[in-house]
Amino acid sequence: MSDDIEKSPEAEAAGRLNPRAPQPGEVATGAIADAPLTGRRLRARRVQIDTLREAVAYLRRDSLICRSEGFAAQTRLQLEYREAIVVATLQTVTGDWVELDEIGLSEAALAALDVTEGEWVRVRHMPPVESFRHVRGRMFGEAFTPAALDEVVGDIAAGRYSSIHISAFLTACTGNRLSDDEIIALTHAMVETGGTLHWQADCIVDKHSIGGLPGNRTTPIVVAIVTSQGLIMPKTSSRAITSPAGTADTMETLAPVDLDADEMRRVVDAVGGCIVFGGAAGLSPADDILIQVERPLDLDSEAQMMASILSKKLAVGATHVLIDVPVGPTAKIRSRAASALFSERLRRIGRALGLDVSTYVCQGEQPVGRGIGPSLEARDVLSVLQNRTSAPVDLANKSLEIAGRLLEMGGQVTPGEGLACARSVLSSGLAWRQFQRICEAQGGMREPLAGRHSQVVTARHSGVVTAIDNRHLARVAKLAGAPAAPRAGVVYEAPIGTQVVARQPLFTIYAESQGELEYAYEYACRFPAIVTVGES
Repeated sequence: MSDDIEKSPEAEAAGRLNPRAPQPGEVATGAIADAPLTGRRLRARRVQIDTLREAVAYLRRDSLICRSEGFAAQTRLQLEYREAIVVATLQTVTGDWVELDEIGLSEAALAALDVTEGEWVRVRHMPPVESFRHVRGRMFGEAFTPAALDEVVGDIAAGRYSSIHISAFLTACTGNRLSDDEIIALTHAMVETGGTLHWQADCIVDKHSIGGLPGNRTTPIVVAIVTSQGLIMPKTSSRAITSPAGTADTMETLAPVDLDADEMRRVVDAVGGCIVFGGAAGLSPADDILIQVERPLDLDSEAQMMASILSKKLAVGATHVLIDVPVGPTAKIRSRAASALFSERLRRIGRALGLDVSTYVCQGEQPVGRGIGPSLEARDVLSVLQNRTSAPVDLANKSLEIAGRLLEMGGQVTPGEGLACARSVLSSGLAWRQFQRICEAQGGMREPLAGRHSQVVTARHSGVVTAIDNRHLARVAKLAGAPAAPRAGVVYEAPIGTQVVARQPLFTIYAESQGELEYAYEYACRFPAIVTVGES
């Protein structure tokens, strides 16, 4: 079904699809490596500090190199070991836990350099990042040109931007500052940082949810239904950005998702589709770096969201894309009018990029499904696919509607017949069998489990559930440990319209440690309006 991956010149230069591809914090060979800079050699020291994906180096403040080179905290350093070149952020230390002739390396820096303790590492000043002038210009109202965004995104993908620089870039893109042309250019620039998949089929379908709604884990169900009917759906998904679980987090509790591009292609060739983590496939890798900074900022701007979605769809080789747009008072899109503007803009930009984009606008007042958190959402997915009587009806119905739309977009059924076809596939057990095939092709199926510690949050009085604060409910799940603790989260038990009595369960918190459970429960008690119960 597939042809070889086409590597862009930027991807070739950075080695992004090589098994030893540079990670965020790493810099590709090229202009920086060739710069005529002096450098000193220091012995590598593993300091056993986890800095996530950012390379960090540690030097004694009183060391000769700090005094002679003017190195200070937050200085950007270029580290070289054999053929590897890594850009790292410096932190200076006092005391003797790093020797004067040593450079301490975080776990990310150590892995990127592929160096062992005691080996000599050359240390230099990193040359100025010239592309950042474009970011400063955008802050003062100067529009990005395509060439400027190519420079900025290329430097981000190569690890030349620190988290502070990336934060500034993300901020410059927020608040609807970017025009359609800028979003199109940003999307192209992000695609060019990685590979692009090509398939022999003329129609490749895909879907994406803009998020903002707890649960809502339709993708595994949709992929199983659609691919069982002969459509190709190579689904790459992200991990959580601001939510308690991304699709990749949920799917990982059911099967391996860290497949590279060749493994992904093998799975799709075998079973017609996959559900994998896009960050492992080397597709639009700049997007994954940006997401790592968006997460702690709790930032998800419209322009960046559109470029993120569409760059991944272009990179995976999709031709027809359906975007799920929940609308509600605590969702990302708050009104039908706003959703209409968002949908039209997304379709317009999609057309300019050569994609057939449609939107599925739906209610977003409350979670879809019961589970909120990786394993808890996976349990909902299995209950729907297995046609259990306890399966959440809202998750099943939404999945069927999206699958039906994709079947129609892909030409497998005539317009208006998609929903009936999808329902037949699910009820017959064909979707469940197809999902099992996908999991086995990805490396084997797993059983999702709930956290061993739990606490019920109950109604304070009798009445009818009238509203759900999705953001605060998701916050409870995150405080319980999700998504880092995959079995943590919330099971939501009182949808809007439910008649409850005093002390009846509204939702249950699950955690993998007692401390996290207590932390989440305390937060839930401080915000009783997470679930609003009107007086009877």
